[in-house]
Amino acid sequence: MLAAMPFPAIDPVAVRLGPLQVHWYGLAYVAGILLGWLYARWLLRKDALWPAGRRPMTLAKLDDFITWSVLAIIVGGRLGYALFYAPGFFLSHPLALFKVWDGGMSFHGGLIGMIVAMIVFSRRHDINTWSLLDLVATVTPVGLFFGRIANFINAELWGRSSDVPWAMVFPGAGPLPRHPSQLYEAGLEGLLTLVILFIATQAFLTLKRPGLTGSLFICLYALSRIFVEFFREPDPQIGYLFGGWLTMGMVLSLPMLLVGLWGIWYSGRMAARNGAGKAS
Repeated sequence: MLAAMPFPAIDPVAVRLGPLQVHWYGLAYVAGILLGWLYARWLLRKDALWPAGRRPMTLAKLDDFITWSVLAIIVGGRLGYALFYAPGFFLSHPLALFKVWDGGMSFHGGLIGMIVAMIVFSRRHDINTWSLLDLVATVTPVGLFFGRIANFINAELWGRSSDVPWAMVFPGAGPLPRHPSQLYEAGLEGLLTLVILFIATQAFLTLKRPGLTGSLFICLYALSRIFVEFFREPDPQIGYLFGGWLTMGMVLSLPMLLVGLWGIWYSGRMAARNGAGKAS
């Protein structure tokens, strides 16, 4: 019998008011968006962080974008899950797309939704798209942290079986102790990425080079997700891909890493071009 820590069985429902139930997962979304919004407002107030000492958008425009971002996360995340993880099921049950309370959201789908929203919003309001990407990327780890903590509370997306001292027996995951991979993701995708981006923006002024901070976030998330996938149990309806050790999370994160590296290179090229233009 493998050693295991007891799973802290927390009720997924945070508040019950008669027939009304408020789940921790929903509160995690609210907390991530609210705190991310407050952090973004703080960053926008610091003009010295941005190119030419000017914030890329007003606080009022940021407030307007919050509505866009909520819709982009929900629609993109749900469609991404349906497309990447359960296309057969949703083709047979299309109305299940609207049952977001039943779970099933994809970060990669939400990211695509956010990118589309940022491009449309920035063009409509004459905002530098790259700087908007940088702003959103800097605060996104806040939401990722709370989301992964909610996954842990819900005892979902658990890890592979293990004999490490901190392994846990998750409800519904069988008798074997497993990696608490949700906490690994909360630590890497959330806290560590948040700290690195904070240092990058405050100490190294990466926001002055449009596209750099956002591309750095994409690389950090991709590397964190690929690493954790070695400890996370693959989705049962997909399993391992190509008959080996690859998972869908890895397959979706590898292109992200390449895009992030390209973005870092391209942001340097844009900075050099703008510097040459000013010099001439």
